[in-house]
Amino acid sequence: MNRNQVLPQVELSADPKALSRIDFCAPQSYQGTGFLEISALPRVAEEASSIEPGDAFDWEVKTHFANSPGSEPQQILELAVKGRIHLVCQSCLQDFGLDLTQDSRFVLVATEEEADAFPMEDDQLEPLVASQHFDLLGLIEDEILLSMPLIPKHPEGACQPHASSFGEVGEAQDASEKPQNPFNILKNMKKN
Repeated sequence: MNRNQVLPQVELSADPKALSRIDFCAPQSYQGTGFLEISALPRVAEEASSIEPGDAFDWEVKTHFANSPGSEPQQILELAVKGRIHLVCQSCLQDFGLDLTQDSRFVLVATEEEADAFPMEDDQLEPLVASQHFDLLGLIEDEILLSMPLIPKHPEGACQPHASSFGEVGEAQDASEKPQNPFNILKNMKKN
């Protein structure tokens, strides 16, 4: 590719089906934005505790070629995803809405070997193998899943205790009733 060549810019369709087959091997750059309902993202939908109005994700993609000293220009893909999903809080077991934002940058490489050889020290760029039928929808879904917390919880202090799990709220515990020491229980079992 000629370094001074002006490449065409292709506008990506917002249709989820069209995002499943993008030709990142072509000498052109891409840009696009769109809105994805959770129903268009089956793996994300599996994680959702419920799907409420407004639960969806906006996405924006841009690619460009960056000059790399001593080699051909590298194609860089920038992906921004922002949206809302409902999950179950692992502290109180109540449903809550979680706002997610993920900004990622990738360098597109030609082969798996190039991806494996990409320097691990570069935490700004992650290698992706380009293809003529690249699944951009799958990448968007992957980035949403990676941005989700391993253990979803309400913000600090926002959990409401569930009455059936923790006894009645306001129920005073009798001070004279002290739980038995488990070691004493074991000692008594051994005597018997």
